[in-house]
Amino acid sequence: MAVAVASRASDDLTAAERLDALFDRGTTQFIRTDVVSRRLGPRAVPGDGVLAATGTVDGRPVAAYSQDGTVFGGSLGRAHADTVLRVLDVAERARIPVVAFVESAGARLQEGLDALDGYARIFAAQVRLSGVIPQISVVCGAAAGGGAYGPALSDFVVLTPRASMFLTGPGVVREVLGEVLTASELGGPAVHAANGVAHLLSETELDAITTTRTLLEVLADVDAVPRHPRPVEAPPGGPVDAYVPADPRKGYDVRHVAAGLVDGGRLLEISPGWAPNVTCSFGRIEGRAVGIVANQPSCKAGVLDADASQKAARFVRTCDVFRVPLVVLVDTPGFMPGSEQEGGAVIRHGAKLVHAFADATVPRVTVVLRKAFGGALIAMNSRGLGADAVFAWPNAELGVMGPAQAVGITHRRDIEAAADPVARRSELAGAYAADHLTAERAAQDGHVDAVIAPSDTRARVAAVLALAGTTVPLSRPARNFPQ
Repeated sequence: MAVAVASRASDDLTAAERLDALFDRGTTQFIRTDVVSRRLGPRAVPGDGVLAATGTVDGRPVAAYSQDGTVFGGSLGRAHADTVLRVLDVAERARIPVVAFVESAGARLQEGLDALDGYARIFAAQVRLSGVIPQISVVCGAAAGGGAYGPALSDFVVLTPRASMFLTGPGVVREVLGEVLTASELGGPAVHAANGVAHLLSETELDAITTTRTLLEVLADVDAVPRHPRPVEAPPGGPVDAYVPADPRKGYDVRHVAAGLVDGGRLLEISPGWAPNVTCSFGRIEGRAVGIVANQPSCKAGVLDADASQKAARFVRTCDVFRVPLVVLVDTPGFMPGSEQEGGAVIRHGAKLVHAFADATVPRVTVVLRKAFGGALIAMNSRGLGADAVFAWPNAELGVMGPAQAVGITHRRDIEAAADPVARRSELAGAYAADHLTAERAAQDGHVDAVIAPSDTRARVAAVLALAGTTVPLSRPARNFPQ
């Protein structure tokens, strides 16, 4: 056990308490680690500032380690790295998830290259296990230098209020750039919630552990682990389209629609503060865990841009490697135009989203709620990309672009010559929409499987997932999950 050498805030947990809180009561089994750092001499402590354990979460085996920030700041040396690698080895051999409680000042200066080599060996192991077993990092304090890369290589990063992540700390920044910043200002929860490094924030360490347990339950289908049965709960009452305005130019919060489809209306949203024009959430439909990707019309009209494409693509790949079916809710005018986006490589990031859906082998269902235009129609899990089913609500519009923009190109001279160009554009747009963009037309042409009533959405989605879940996915070479 690590020796505490500094006081802690009253609402923080010790390294051992975090492990006990993670595992089901009475199942924590500490992995004996008597290794010590020879460089530290009489100051060395068994385990070198990190505790390792196995246990169960909701009855499922999990491995974990917890760094102790009161022992040399949680800094990593050779012995510390060996303990972490032992946990990763246990997880790899048993094919079980691994949870890391991170609180580290980075590489231990007294151990020099041995510390850096320790990080390199840990990173190599994490990459080897990427997409093979779930990896979740809970950052409980500082994660500095090399200590920041471990969480970044994980599948999910949960930050507590005291967390901070940065490659170079405030002292170095002050010396090199003259910027005077606190650890929180440099790399605190607010910073990383907005840039996508953090997937979830918590109010306390116990809240972070509860969130981690929820994530582990969602990811329980990896490999051959039997599904834990869940009671089927009806979503909250009321029509799922109650929040969706008929006017396609008006925004709304798509999370209300998603909540109306899942058991108990409960969603666990991932990275809500980053690229909010697309939402990525976990939930359950008739007891089955699902990942939900949805355009968010309340932010930028639900348009796809470079950040939204990155966010959605990573979530799709995460769901795919851990065999979580996908439900896609579409309401988007297309990709964001303009020099800023083109210069920001929206083509490359948009292609990643197309690749993620086309490559996925999990069951996936798309529902077009109001509109789907252009390349964004394709990128949001279209029929052509291999969706198991594509449904559309009756008033949905699908096409190359919106009707006003389309007639502005095809009937430009007619509109310019009209006595009232605005009225003429509106008239032509209405005719174009009726002829080319209706859900019925898309169904007749085979791009949509069925036009469905909003009230039937949950039942139709559940039926497709149940059927698709009985099929054997296409075989393909094993490969790691690309970060």
